[in-house]
Formats: sequence, C-alpha cells, structure tokens
Amino acid sequence: MDPKQLDLTQHWAGYLSLSIMVLAYAAAMLEEVTALRKSTPMLLAAGLIWTIIVLVYQQHGDAHLAADMFDRNLLTYAELLFFIMVSMTYLNRMDDMQVFDALRVKLLSKGMSYRQLFWVTGVLVFFMSLFLNGLTAGLLMGSIVIAVGKKNAHFVSLACINIVVATNAGGSVSPLGGISTLFVWQHGMLQFTDFFKLLLPCLVNFLVPALFMQFAISKDYPAIEVENIIMQRGAKFVVCLFGITILLTVWVDMFLAMPPAFGMMAGLSLLNLFNYYLQKSPDTSYRSSKQLFKNLVNANMSTGIAKYQHLNITDEVSSLYWDTLLFFYGAMMGIGGLGYIGYLDAVSHILYGLLSPTTANILIGLSSAFIDNGTLMFAVLTMHPDIPPGQWLLLTLTLGVGGSLLAIGSAPGIGLLGLAKGQYTFSEHLKWFPVILLGYFASIGVHFLVNARYF
Repeated sequence: MDPKQLDLTQHWAGYLSLSIMVLAYAAAMLEEVTALRKSTPMLLAAGLIWTIIVLVYQQHGDAHLAADMFDRNLLTYAELLFFIMVSMTYLNRMDDMQVFDALRVKLLSKGMSYRQLFWVTGVLVFFMSLFLNGLTAGLLMGSIVIAVGKKNAHFVSLACINIVVATNAGGSVSPLGGISTLFVWQHGMLQFTDFFKLLLPCLVNFLVPALFMQFAISKDYPAIEVENIIMQRGAKFVVCLFGITILLTVWVDMFLAMPPAFGMMAGLSLLNLFNYYLQKSPDTSYRSSKQLFKNLVNANMSTGIAKYQHLNITDEVSSLYWDTLLFFYGAMMGIGGLGYIGYLDAVSHILYGLLSPTTANILIGLSSAFIDNGTLMFAVLTMHPDIPPGQWLLLTLTLGVGGSLLAIGSAPGIGLLGLAKGQYTFSEHLKWFPVILLGYFASIGVHFLVNARYF
C-alpha cells in the first residue's frame, strides 16, 4: 500500500462502500425479476463509492490522490471499452451483411444427424470463440440447434449445454474471446501468444462433458427446411478486414508496446474507409434474379445504390450492448474503489497468503459460476498477487471455464436461456453439473501436466 494511501477498511466509509457494492451487485443479479437494467445500480454504486472516498481524502487534505486513482481506473476501463466497441462494431456489420445467416444456412444444408450436429456446433463454436465474444458465438450456434431441433427439445437442451461449455472453453484460449482474458492481456500479465498454451486444457474441458452427453442424443436425422441466404456486397471483405484488425492489434502490442485498443481503433478506420467506398460505388454485382430482387427492394431509387450501403459506422456503434458495457464500468470503478480503500489487499492476503495460489485460483474459478468472470478477474488484478505465469494461466483457465458449471454463470448461458426458453433451462443444465465439474478439474490437471515449466 502506498504510504500516502489511507487504510479505510475499519472506517465508516469502508463499511458503507462495501455495503453499497454488495447491494448494487445483488440488484444487478435480480435484473429479470425487477426489470431494472443491471447497469443502473452498478453505475450508482460506483459514483457513491468514489464520492465517499474523495470526501474522506479531502478531510485529510489529499483529495487529489483519490482523484488520480480514479483516473487510473478510468483509463483501464476506456481501453476495454474501445477494444470491445470496435470488435462488436465489426460483428454487427457482419451480421447486417448476413454473414452469420449464411453460415447458419450452410450448416443446416449438410443433412447431418442430431449427434453429428451436436459435435459440429460444439467444435465450431469452440474455435469461433477464439475470435468472437462468447455471447455472439453462443447465440449464433444456438439459433442453429433451435432451427434443427424444433421437434426435439431434448436435443436442443443438450446442444445448448454443449455450446455453453465449448464457448467458455474456447474463449479462454484467446484474449479476444472473453473479458477476463482481455483484462490479463491488457494488464501485461501474459503475452498474446501465452494464452495458446491453454489450448489443450480447454479442449479437454470441452470434450470431457461432451463425450458423456453425446450418448443421450439420438442418431436420427432431423427434417430441415433450408433457406436461401445471399450475403450483401462486401461481406467477405469485411470479414478479412476484421482479421487484419486483429493481426494489427497483436502486432502493435508485441512490437510497439502499444495498448490493444490502439490497434483496434486503427482497424476501425479501415472499416470506415471500406464503408465509404460502398456508399460511393453502385452495386453492379447482380449475380442472380434473387440478388437483383433483393437489391431492388433495398435500393434508393434516386441513386441506384443499395440502402444498406448508406448505413454508417455510428449506426453499428449505437446497437452495441451498452447495458453490459456500462455494467462493467460500474463494476470496475466500484471494485477499484474497494481496492483503494484496502479491502482487496486484505482478501489477497487471505487467498494468496494463507492459501496456496493453486487453491486460490481454483476457488476463484468455481465462484465464477455465480459471479461474472470479468468482474472477478479485475478484482484479482487489483489485488496485484505475486504469482508466476503458470498461475496466471491457471486463473485465466478456471475463471473462463468455471462459468460453464451453471447456466447463469456466463454470458452465453444467460443468452441461450432467453433464446431457447422452455427447452434449455437452469435445471436441465444442472443435471449435467457433475460431468461439467469433471471437465473443470480434468482441464486443470492437463494444464499442470503440459505447462509445468511455467509454475
């Protein structure tokens, strides 16, 4: 602790701030019951906590110290916000251009059995979640299994569980796949390529429960009505631009020591330039009568340019998951405030002082079944534990895959509960808790086996 930093853990300000944060998190968890957006109580809590801290420091004549710490926490959030904003803007653009619809139809047209689709959707979403956020990847594959299993609710339930496990496992292998991994990369605890060391443990985490669940799925073939989806002009190039943006982000981080948000914002300019090109150039690629009809329906007849081309990037940004982004602002600033008060140092002493780092990281990972893993990871980072790279990888692994233990433990699970309502449920997921827990500990064992030299 900084010599000038006040220990407020036994002070009325500390007790009040801790109570405010607990109440705010409880209110956020009851979002579906109260219909109050989860960001609202968290934003209020963050504002109240830092107001209390600044007032106390002001009484001691050091208000600028608290203000400086607030600025440091705000900078951390800003980097996260810009990174996610660009990533989601690209994904929204691809969705508008029907890239994901085309992928869904492509899979449905293959004529696979229920069991084959169970495996294909699981494997695909595992690798897609290395590059896409978990909610987007999970909902995409969830829409596929729901379309296939209209008359087989049992298949939909098991396939959704498999998707949740696979998405969380795949997202732990890359900083692009989840908030917790992104936090670790942004704070410089691990390099971008270090996360790939978790590939085998995460595969084991996905495969162990999947191997058990597959025997409960029929080998019958579903009857499928296939749609005809044609991607809009420039869709494939936007996918390529997204790949270029990711490579650029990794390069500037590894070789220029610039934060990942810098590379992502540079990539956003590429998307803006390409969008400008689409706006100024008429669409002459009428490859079929269906494509011609589609363009005529969407066309602005005065210019002959398709309507979708007049969308600008601010339209995509406005449709981001702002409630989630604002929730993370409240959570990060609130936790940052509790850390500055001194509570996280006390928790760190218990977890990483009285317990071994391995035990601490496993327990933290298990708690992610109830608490958002991004919030937990930021809390640990704020504790500044002195642990080796192998333990940071273990923490990344356990926090990433621990959310699969319960349906409410991760964004993909919560998203699929709404998408497959009545088919994928909390109780159905809970039935497979033992095999998912087995996969959790199996992945930890494999991590110690293959990454022993990093401990």
